[in-house]
Amino acid sequence: MQTLKVELADRSYPIHIGRNLIAEADLILPYLKRKHVAIVTNTTVAPLYLDKLTQTLQVAGVSVIPIILPDGEAYKNTETLNKIYDALLQNRCERSTTLIALGGGVIGDLTGYAAATYLRGVPFIQIPTTLLSQVDSSVGGKTGINHPLGKNMIGAFYQPQVVLADIDTLKTLPAREFSAGMAEVIKYGLIRDAEFFDWLEAHIEQLMALEESAISEAIYRSCQNKADVVARDEHETGERALLNLGHTFGHAIENAMGYGVWLHGEAVAAGTMMAADLSQHMGWLNAAEVARIRALLTKARLPLDPPKLGTDKYLELMQMDKKVADGKIRLVLQQGIGKSVITSDYDADKLRATLTL
Repeated sequence: MQTLKVELADRSYPIHIGRNLIAEADLILPYLKRKHVAIVTNTTVAPLYLDKLTQTLQVAGVSVIPIILPDGEAYKNTETLNKIYDALLQNRCERSTTLIALGGGVIGDLTGYAAATYLRGVPFIQIPTTLLSQVDSSVGGKTGINHPLGKNMIGAFYQPQVVLADIDTLKTLPAREFSAGMAEVIKYGLIRDAEFFDWLEAHIEQLMALEESAISEAIYRSCQNKADVVARDEHETGERALLNLGHTFGHAIENAMGYGVWLHGEAVAAGTMMAADLSQHMGWLNAAEVARIRALLTKARLPLDPPKLGTDKYLELMQMDKKVADGKIRLVLQQGIGKSVITSDYDADKLRATLTL
């Protein structure tokens, strides 16, 4: 097992990465106020891991309330959030009850937001079961739900007590979901870690073959990059926004196509290529660098061609992005592999050209 820490003073917490962590009660018990938890999961993950986690906890004397939600990005909404509140209230859960998110990014975001708001705040633990959630959404305390007009527009910053990234759960992950997670892994190399990007180029075949040592290293280095950024900018007032490379374009794709039609990582991959295209038009990336980005995303089996929504539709949806300031769309663009910038100083005509790809 490897461990690293998100350094946030009194809200600091560890991220454990390893095999069979769901069976390790000792990694959970120190973070419980009392031996009473609610496990929030979904209809896909529950048959795979709910019984195992429940048994781990019950053997240690912990009482468990299971809350099983429908699976999919389409359910990351107020209605599903209320199902969590309903279960907590019906079971008379108190502030000492800990919520455990067992699932991917949707479950983590929903559970975290429920924890932030139920009784004005109860503890929660992240046990992410997808690659995307292990390297991104479970780390950093972003929680929330989607709104029909925009993705992740309602939420809160609320840190977990501990994150358990059990790589054994990736064995049951569909190939498409694994590829979606790779979009977020590759992102870290692009925005701030050129050496990691080089490493990914050299090890992409091992990663796609699910070789344990390569996957563990990729998760560790991704979490390390994110933890470094979050420690310096917890509430996304500056540097943390760089983690959104490809996301402004990608969120527009997800919204326009209907949440869940494109997986988040798929939309981010297409959005990353749109950002690379605009960065090249700005003279910040050269053709060889763009080709490297495309080649790595292609080897990760990700879609790179964005849907043709029309320029006006893209701009309308991108105006709903959280990074918009003073009515101006701010974008994360590349100034080289391993170097990125958030800027509203781009040529509007060149942006429109990118949106017609």
